[in-house]
Amino acid sequence: MGSPDDNGYNHTDEKRTKESATEAAEDRGHWGHKMDFMLSCIGYAVGLGNVWRFPYLCASSGGGAFLIPYCIMLVLVGIPLFILELTIGQYTQEGPLQVWENLFPVLKGVGYAMCVCSFGVAIYYNVIIAWCYYFVFASMQDPLPWSKCNQTWNDAKCYERVRICDSNDSVTTVATTVAATVTGAAKQVIPCVSNTTKVETPSEQYWNHHVLEISNGIGELGTVRWHLALCLLLAWIVIYFCVFKGVKSSGKVVYFTATFPYVVLVILLIRGVTLEGHLDGIRFYLTPDWSKLSDAKVWADATTQIFFSLSVGFGGLITMASYNQFYNNCFRDSITVALINCSTSFFAGFVIFSVVGYMAHTAGRPVAEVADQGVSLAFIVYPAAVAAMPVSQLWSIIFFFMLITLGMDSQFAFMETIITAAVDEYPKQLREKKWFICIIGCGFLYLLGFPCICQGGAYVVQLLDDYVAGISLLFLVICECIACGWGYGNGRIGRDLKRMIGYQPWFYHWFLFCWKYISPATLMFVVVFKFVDYGPIKYGTYIFPKWSEIIAWFVALCSMLCIPGVAIYKIVKAPGDTFAEKWRVVSTPRDDKYGDLMESAMELKSREMDNVA
Repeated sequence: MGSPDDNGYNHTDEKRTKESATEAAEDRGHWGHKMDFMLSCIGYAVGLGNVWRFPYLCASSGGGAFLIPYCIMLVLVGIPLFILELTIGQYTQEGPLQVWENLFPVLKGVGYAMCVCSFGVAIYYNVIIAWCYYFVFASMQDPLPWSKCNQTWNDAKCYERVRICDSNDSVTTVATTVAATVTGAAKQVIPCVSNTTKVETPSEQYWNHHVLEISNGIGELGTVRWHLALCLLLAWIVIYFCVFKGVKSSGKVVYFTATFPYVVLVILLIRGVTLEGHLDGIRFYLTPDWSKLSDAKVWADATTQIFFSLSVGFGGLITMASYNQFYNNCFRDSITVALINCSTSFFAGFVIFSVVGYMAHTAGRPVAEVADQGVSLAFIVYPAAVAAMPVSQLWSIIFFFMLITLGMDSQFAFMETIITAAVDEYPKQLREKKWFICIIGCGFLYLLGFPCICQGGAYVVQLLDDYVAGISLLFLVICECIACGWGYGNGRIGRDLKRMIGYQPWFYHWFLFCWKYISPATLMFVVVFKFVDYGPIKYGTYIFPKWSEIIAWFVALCSMLCIPGVAIYKIVKAPGDTFAEKWRVVSTPRDDKYGDLMESAMELKSREMDNVA
């Protein structure tokens, strides 16, 4: 290894020539069409959280008033970080590991942390998709198996419809239905129970007693639910065949998976607004509570929702942008995708709450008691609502197939991030064997998902969801802002963006300011607030034991410790006799490489023009 020159760059470190850069660009591949990239980004950003978390969060955090902090955080955090990741990915033409080696080597650990987060989320995210597959198959039964309380898994707590007894009721519990002749017709009498009686719906018991056969806690994993194991295997087989050729295969699949959810959302909304009580749900969703704007938790929730909704920090955006042509207008793409994503979240709220309002109406309960988020919304509340609709099998299949397509797009990106990182790190050894790396990756992640499909698997999924990409991801992106805004430098990023898109956006100075100050400061506020507001992990009413929180923090630290660990390693291994000399080497961007990349991009563009001619 040679020594660094006056600028701190070691010229013996595989400097690319114009020819080798051109060959690398061609070998690595690009998106087949601009729309492949756009739909992949939209599919990646628009995920399950847009459908089951945002509507509930909006309704419980001030209704229409929540849109104010949500839009402010979109401008302060969401769009700036989205632009940042697409810019550095497209400019360097590298995945989440090599991008930091070239921009700010000492923080290459940010790339490793991104891969760890994507790896962890990929484990349990496909489990959720497997649950959806199971419900699709179950939806083909007539009647739906969660529509009545007459199944083998139901117990005495199961009620199809119920009301709270008042002082005029002579009894506190009665049979599920009582037939009485009124004006010559049979009338259903809704049973009443005391407000202290534990009542469960058929869909709740179907989910807990049959699908999961859920145990009493995370300490009781129990046995594997083999019907879920088969669905998980199916989910991984589908993912493999969609990504084994890289962006050439996944870029075509997204034409269906990224657009189908919008078709379904429109269909479900049309159906939803024809149901009785839909206006009650929509009012609950939108009615503003201005007092909520003074609550710090609402602002923290808005920041967190924007942050996770746009899927920044996982490395997926960097990976997908790295397959763009060098002169693609990534700035315009960033604004477009971010706005589409947030608009989708808002639109999904009408779909969900029109149906929740109908369910509240039929149950004779306030909307607030029916509304829920996450797993409960997708696998208990919404199935119960569609079970009461005419042609319930059709609506159920449509809804769960939509969730599958929403999840698949994000899963494509997680897998592509992991595989691209490995291939870019060892291109000579792995680039020609990418299909085999996909097999190994999918098979390994399938096996790691087995704890999530045991009887206690739902608790494992909840733990991973809270900690794999919780505070650790916020910490990761703060370091990303430091690496780009302070290490590589805002001036360089602005220059790089101008080189690619050919002009300097008139308001791009705002984004430079956000990358360096506003975005990291806002994320630090959220991290501090989460520590101040810290509480035990919960799954419904179940509170996780202390020992499981220790495991959860170990999971979170797996990604966070990559950043200081790799930084220390890079400094120790760097050439130089003093710390200053070593720091100069590991903190100097590899600018000389990009002159070759730009020349290669120009040459490729010239070849394309010649071919067209």
